[in-house]
This record gives sequence, structure tokens and C-alpha cells, in this order.
Amino acid sequence: MLTPAEESGLAGLRLAGRVQRALTQVGPARLGELLASMRREAASRHLIYQHEGVDEIIRILPCPITVRRDQLAYIHSVSLTILNALKRLPDIYLNSFAVRDLLRLSPVEEQWLWDCWGPSQRENNPIFGRLDAMVDFTSPMWKDSLRFVEPNLTGIGGLHLAPTCDRILYDVVVPDLLARDSGLRLELAPDMRELLIQDLLDHLEVLGRPRGTIALIDPKFELDGPDEQDRLARYFTERHGLTVVHVDPSELALRGDEVYFGETRIDVAYRDYSVLDLEDRARRGLDPAPMRALFKQNRMVSSIAAELDQKSCWEIMTDPAMAQQFFNAEERQIFRRHVLWTRLLSDRRCTNPRGEAVDLLAFARKEHEHLVLKPNRAFGGKGVVVGPAVSTAEWERAIDGALLDGERWVVQELAAIPVREFPVIDPSGAIADEPFYVVMGFAACKYGAAIMARASQKQVVNVAQRGGVCAVMLSDEVR
Repeated sequence: MLTPAEESGLAGLRLAGRVQRALTQVGPARLGELLASMRREAASRHLIYQHEGVDEIIRILPCPITVRRDQLAYIHSVSLTILNALKRLPDIYLNSFAVRDLLRLSPVEEQWLWDCWGPSQRENNPIFGRLDAMVDFTSPMWKDSLRFVEPNLTGIGGLHLAPTCDRILYDVVVPDLLARDSGLRLELAPDMRELLIQDLLDHLEVLGRPRGTIALIDPKFELDGPDEQDRLARYFTERHGLTVVHVDPSELALRGDEVYFGETRIDVAYRDYSVLDLEDRARRGLDPAPMRALFKQNRMVSSIAAELDQKSCWEIMTDPAMAQQFFNAEERQIFRRHVLWTRLLSDRRCTNPRGEAVDLLAFARKEHEHLVLKPNRAFGGKGVVVGPAVSTAEWERAIDGALLDGERWVVQELAAIPVREFPVIDPSGAIADEPFYVVMGFAACKYGAAIMARASQKQVVNVAQRGGVCAVMLSDEVR
């Protein structure tokens, strides 16, 4: 007898197969037209990544990834469990020397944490993050394939990108799929923007400032990275009738206890800025007082708790002694099943993925075929070394370099990255099916979970590394 999870995975496999067959039946000529149309729509709807001031249109792959409702419900539950555990890290950090060593903050960051973490944040801790993970929705063992890679707790990419990609594919490609298989039922998955705005509106209610002014704060004048916040501000203003402004920290002023952008009072803010970024700007003349006030008054999303956003967070969840000390039995069960074994790289004893005590450096050198090496606090796929993709000598050099680096690194269990085939246009202009690695990002709150899917022909999957994005469609099994 199959378990319900296995039945769900097989149903997901059948569904994905039907979608793939329908796309194949579109034919090369029409598919080429659809790919060209998607690129035009991506440009017109501002799916842009800026590389050193140059706008690059983000590639959208033409076959949607289908997710069943029961699968999304499970993802939502697991993501919330992990996110709620991460929200408690400030108190754990402040009361445990062992955790402080794992999540070591600079003196400046620690001072901000001490100053801006208090009873208000403990009671209502607003964090809107994205948890990156591997999962194969088409596998009979799909639940076992769900493995969380790292947290991203502030300034997450994809808020405009993911739902816009979904809508483009829904408008351009889905009609052709339904024309070839009328039994398919494909719906738009939850919109990440809508989850964020509901969190912001809820927090305004908590603050006693219902429907107040929202500021989206990011490095507005820098020309590198995804260009999303201005589009988000327009979307929230037009769709919800809210007052939403896109600002740089340098444009904020503190008057008494209130923060202003020009003559507009800011009631709550969503940030794509870390404390270290602010301190770096402060050395160049920025006044950090308005941002500090927003943090201290609990009017910032994500809260100061997000400063503990490090890959080494996973060690607290996957170290048996720490997990037993800080988390309940239900949380520990989720961590054991879905959070990748991760250890801060140093010369010390710890437990391996099987719970056995080992010398970490010797284990890391010996087991490189099963491990990944990553900078603890970097993002965008920078510096990642995939063990099986390099020679033993290259892995040894990477380990030695990480140990000498002023920044700290983690070694992590290697998760199987799902591979999907997508039709692409080759240099000759012909259509060909090519394999892509696919990684998911889950943004969850009490209202639901949204998904951002990224794809690349490299094992380091990230839009910053010039990967592409996939649309995610919600569907149940059909006749």
C-alpha cells in the first residue's frame, strides 16, 4: 500500500508529465513564438537584474512547475515551523555563549541587537523571509526530498520577480497548454507580494497605525542587483490604495520620535538593508538615527532579529544537544527530516550527519564528495564550492582558504538538486531540450506560502549568477 505522501508524489509526476507532453505538442515554430513573447513581456513588466549598471532581462523558462495543494499545505506548515524557530534566535543568542560563538556578530551589530530587541519585538516579531530549499514535487518520496539549504530573513529577492514570472507564463503559455490538453487545471500560486502586504498591514494594526504609510527601503541609488522595490511600491499603491514610498536610508529624517521621507511620515518599513550596510554608509556620512528609531520602535520588517540571518543557524537546529536545549519535540522532528546538516568550519569536535562525534576538519576533507563549502554570510551564490564538482586537490585548497579567511565559512551536507528539462533556443535558433537544476524559495506567513523557483545549468542556482526563473502553477490531479 502506498502512503498518502507517495500517492501525492506519483500524482505530481503524472501531472508534470501531462504538462510536459502538452508543451511538446505545441511544436517548435509556435514554441519559438512563445519564447519570444515571454521575453518581450519580461522586458515590459520590468523583470530586470542589474549587473554593474547594465540592465539584463531575466530569462523565464517556458514549462511551469506544478505543485499540488496538499504539497503546498505541507510546505507551508514546515516553513512556518522553521521560521518561528528563527524568530526566537535573539533571546537564544543573548542567553547562550555557545550560540553567540556560532552566530558571532560584530560589536556594532551586537550593540544594535541589544538596543533594538525588547518586549515589543518579543511579543510581535515581524519577519518576512524566504527559506531556500531543494524539493522534487514529482517524486513518490517528495517529502523526504524536501531539504532546506539556508535562511534569507531580510531583503529577499523575488517579491516582484516571482509573481510577475508566474503571470507572464499564465498569460502567454498556459492558453496553448490548455488548447492541447483541456483536462489540465492550472492556477496561479499564492502571490508573494500579497503575503508581504498582509503582514505589513497586520503589523500596522498592532502598532495602532492602521493603513499608515509604508516605506520600502533599499540601496535605491545603487546599480547592481534585482530592480524590484520601485515596482512593488507602484503595485501596492495601485492595487491596495495604500501610501507606499520607495526610499534610500539617506532620504529619511528623524523628527522627535517620528521618521519622515520629506513631509511624509513613515509608519512602518520593509527593508533590504543590514546593520553592517548602514554602518558602512554611516562612515561615509549617512545618519543612521532614522533607521535605528524604526528598529527600536518595532516599526521595521524584518525586525532586528533578522540580523542573525546566517547559514550557521542550521547548526543550532541540527546539533542534537543544542536542538534538545532550545526547541520542542515537534520542531526537532521537522529539523531532522528537512534541515541540512551544517557546521561552522573550524578545528573542533562535533557530530556528523549520523550523529557520531568526529573531528570536523578531518571529516570535511575526507567526505568532500558529499559536502558543500559556503561563506557563512554571503549571498547570491558567491564563493560556493560544490564538493563533487571539484578535484580533491581543489577541495583541499578551498578548505585551507576558508580557514584563513577573515570571514567565516560553513560546510554543509550536499542535497540532491532536482533536474528538469526545459526547451530553449540554441545558438542556431533551433529549439532543444536542455537539463536545468531547480531550487525553490519559500516565503511563508500565516496567510499562506509563496514559491520562487530558480533554474540554472550550474549547480550553484541563483539569479545573481545569471540563472533563470520558472513559473509555479497550482494544480490538483486531473482526469
